[in-house]
Amino acid sequence: MIRFGIIGTNWITDSFLQAASQHSDFQLTAVYSRTQEKASEFAAKYGIDLTFTSLEEMAKSDAIDAVYIASPNSYHADQAILLMENKKHVLCEKPMASNARELRKMVETAKEHNVLLMEALKTTFLPNFQAIKNNIHKIGQVRRFFASYCQYSSRYDAYKEGAILNAFKPEFSNGSLMDIGVYCLYPAVALFGKPKEIKASGFLLETGVDAEGSLVLQYEDKDVLLMFSKITNSYVQSEVQGEEGSIVFDKLNPPEDVKIRYRNGEVEDIAQVQVNHPMYYETNEFIELLQNGKRESSINSYEVSLQVMEILDEARKQMGVVYPSDLE
Repeated sequence: MIRFGIIGTNWITDSFLQAASQHSDFQLTAVYSRTQEKASEFAAKYGIDLTFTSLEEMAKSDAIDAVYIASPNSYHADQAILLMENKKHVLCEKPMASNARELRKMVETAKEHNVLLMEALKTTFLPNFQAIKNNIHKIGQVRRFFASYCQYSSRYDAYKEGAILNAFKPEFSNGSLMDIGVYCLYPAVALFGKPKEIKASGFLLETGVDAEGSLVLQYEDKDVLLMFSKITNSYVQSEVQGEEGSIVFDKLNPPEDVKIRYRNGEVEDIAQVQVNHPMYYETNEFIELLQNGKRESSINSYEVSLQVMEILDEARKQMGVVYPSDLE
């Protein structure tokens, strides 16, 4: 049984706990929040008694083996490092840090203290992403990967009314690229590695964060086109284009309808039945790694997370998005 503490009392934490509760070796033990009222309210919802308003006390607690971090992006690095310095394993929401400099420090801390650090980017663990990965050889030489994740945010309605919520505040290392563009980018890097060149463009709000944008990743033998937005919706499918056919899928978060469309007109349905909650699979990976004494995921590895973060850094530089965390 792995005893978890959680940082963050928002909807993503509720979703994580819904998924993790399906795992027989998951046990929620403690809740951290900056206010006792919020911590107690959230803990009561899940029937637990242990709460913290001090991160230092949580880090030192003997009642916790691991912590799931779902705080704003700009807090991830400092929180994770403190926890890992106190021998706590960390499952950290995507993106794992504000920039590559922070992430390198997190990885160094994990290695120094012999603890597990893993990015909670669920897509790469899902049955249908594995189906794409396992069947990609059928479409011959891959020449293009196109992915779109554009989802109109209710927080943009608030923004237009004059209320700037966390999603559009640079001090929290937010924006469309970091929030949902990463769902396009991470699978691309997991499949094809780091590109030789990237080009990024986007529309910035008055706060300085990107509301929407596009990335082009150039490889020696293929290119990757990624679109992301928090101010528009998109209804187009994503696809991996090969010389012998294309793998076409409905969406990345999570993919459900996955088919191979061959050049000769044949269609092969390769979709897998996803029995569990989408966030279950990352939880299972994390717990299995701990149970087997492993300190790094081979799927969401340090290398993949670092390559993604380096691309995010360069993309933001090209778009002109700067966070306070970049200036420290």
